[in-house]
Amino acid sequence: MKQMTKKRCAWVPEEDLLYRDYHDNEWGRPVHDDQKLFEMLILEGAQAGLSWITILRRRENYRDAFDQFDPTIISNYDEEKIQSLLTNEGIIRNERKIRSVVANARAFLKVKEEFGSFDTYIWSFVGGEPILNHWKSSGEVPAQTEKSQAMSKDLKKRGFNFVGPTICYAFMQATGMVNDHTEDCYLYV
Repeated sequence: MKQMTKKRCAWVPEEDLLYRDYHDNEWGRPVHDDQKLFEMLILEGAQAGLSWITILRRRENYRDAFDQFDPTIISNYDEEKIQSLLTNEGIIRNERKIRSVVANARAFLKVKEEFGSFDTYIWSFVGGEPILNHWKSSGEVPAQTEKSQAMSKDLKKRGFNFVGPTICYAFMQATGMVNDHTEDCYLYV
């Protein structure tokens, strides 16, 4: 008897186990843990100009290089630490992106102090509940929305970098703020 394979969103290459696992177990699932939200915001910013798989394959290196994405530790990085990150072959060695992680950690901590948690702040852009979209194909999925534009504008105002509206929308998808699994995907709700 032939085994049925699960139908996934078209952007997921069936032969790539890492990508499949990410799609099946993370992408589009609501995240409310502040440190995980920080990690995803940083990784989405690192992706700018690159493919997501490039970052996904380096995620463990990023976790090691950036102290498991602990914003308190990262906010205290000095020039020596930044210079050592610039020589780390396990991450994208773009100086602007690396320096943005430190700036974003500092901005993140200010937001957390103001709102009680980053989760409370960031989920306010979708009213605290995931937006469930109904796309027939991946070609219908937008690169950005009014909500991601508003998020981007507010994050930038608060001192965040690498948070353009397209990056913010990818972040919203990754953390389940929006559910963009297409109607033919087995994870479509």
